[in-house]
Amino acid sequence: MKHQNILLFGYGNHGKFIAQGLLEDGFKIQIVEDDLKRYEEALTDGFKEVTHIDVTKDADLKALHPEKYTQLVCVMDDEHVNVFLTLSLRSLFDSCYILSISDSIHTTKKLQMAGANKVIDMYEVSANKIHNILNHPVATQLLEEFVIDKHGIGFREYIIPTGSFLNGYMTDDLDLSKYGVLFVGMIDEELGHHFIFITAGVNHKLDSGDTIVCIGEKKKLDMFEKLIKKEEN
Repeated sequence: MKHQNILLFGYGNHGKFIAQGLLEDGFKIQIVEDDLKRYEEALTDGFKEVTHIDVTKDADLKALHPEKYTQLVCVMDDEHVNVFLTLSLRSLFDSCYILSISDSIHTTKKLQMAGANKVIDMYEVSANKIHNILNHPVATQLLEEFVIDKHGIGFREYIIPTGSFLNGYMTDDLDLSKYGVLFVGMIDEELGHHFIFITAGVNHKLDSGDTIVCIGEKKKLDMFEKLIKKEEN
């Protein structure tokens, strides 16, 4: 696996951590970014193979010669751009293996239809992690320490206070990506205080006293916690 060449599209919220992890594991990485600030950030972080292009232009994509790479990994922060990019790559390079990252069930379906060979649903990954917490606490604690120490990613539980902007939201309509965190699941007090994964596909209304679980960078989780308390006041 260490000899694989990866063409990674996106150096944003997910891309930067994926790139760092792949680099540490010995993969050869070429980063592609359409945002100038993130392109410069990748260079500052020590990546030497970084290209700044317009990922919506076929000519720019062809110039990368994606067919030379073992895998094409699409992790653009904008889900619409990520879907469009996946579709474009599949149309232009039929034989390439495309892996895409998704932040929602709906986006996962779109990416699959766009031609991704593999879609990693971040909600599904989070749900599996919580399942491990319940069933393998010791192993999960070691994993949690490794992840937090290495990437600054963690999980956080929030109790929805009275007056919070979250109160009354339906889970299907809840998108916390603008706050830099991902909604994983919840504990619905009306249904007997048991955990419900967002991937279960059941739409629930959030009420004061319910507990939600989110994943994200520690500083983003801290900011989101303050936002909930601020809304309460």
